[in-house]
Amino acid sequence: MSQFITTTDGVDIFYKDWGSKDAQPIMFHHGWPLSSDDWDAQMLFFLSKGYRVIAHDRRGHGRSTQVDFGHDMDHYAADAAAVVEHLDLKNAIHIGHSTGGGEVAAYVARHGLPQGRVAKAVLVSAVPPIMLKTERYPGGLPMDVFDGLRAGLAANRAQFFRDVASGPFYGFNLDGVDVKPAVIDNWVRQGLNGSALAHYEGIKAFSETDQTDDLKAITVPTLVLHGDDDQVVPYKNAGVLQAELLPDATLKIYEGYSHGMLTVNADVLNADILAFIQR
Repeated sequence: MSQFITTTDGVDIFYKDWGSKDAQPIMFHHGWPLSSDDWDAQMLFFLSKGYRVIAHDRRGHGRSTQVDFGHDMDHYAADAAAVVEHLDLKNAIHIGHSTGGGEVAAYVARHGLPQGRVAKAVLVSAVPPIMLKTERYPGGLPMDVFDGLRAGLAANRAQFFRDVASGPFYGFNLDGVDVKPAVIDNWVRQGLNGSALAHYEGIKAFSETDQTDDLKAITVPTLVLHGDDDQVVPYKNAGVLQAELLPDATLKIYEGYSHGMLTVNADVLNADILAFIQR
């Protein structure tokens, strides 16, 4: 089943809700600039294992309203909370990829745990604690990297998206890699279904939001997965730091895996996530 909920500030959020309403829920949070469709492989897999699976399109992304406000981590977390509360999800597992990992951290710390709704969390190639180089995190990326993303998006969004998907996102720019044209096409399709403004402003949200306090507040067991060949969110400044900041973390670094490993290595990641959920 798929439908919409309307947030308190008037944004229609599209979501999918599959499986028995009596089953333990798993909610998926997608990366920039994609949609809930990016979780197809996981939703089908975990549905087949007896779970209730939910995913939504972030505001301005996919089929949700293309509003000109609220493209920040605070609103992303609040929108996720609105879906959770509408469906009355309890004992839920929240899984986020990339920017969606930041959304999970913000949602769990600020909404899910205070309401007693969260059982576990999984961060996949996720952006926290912060991507930008700061005094607190000198190993981050310089601002000109993100200014370059904004410039490329503003100049020719369609070409920019194709360049990202066919290059660093899945590691398809490396020698000897099995390039999957359909995966590239699907990435571009998802991106172009969303709003250019949401994507432009979302760059600030995923790069400049310091989520140190969110990570420290997440007391439920959390699985951190990252590839050591991630060209988008370098693992030493993300996954490794997440595991250090989280009170109850399990860290796994995959040798040679890309930022888009949840798609191109879905069989491996799905099995590892399932084992973590069931333990």
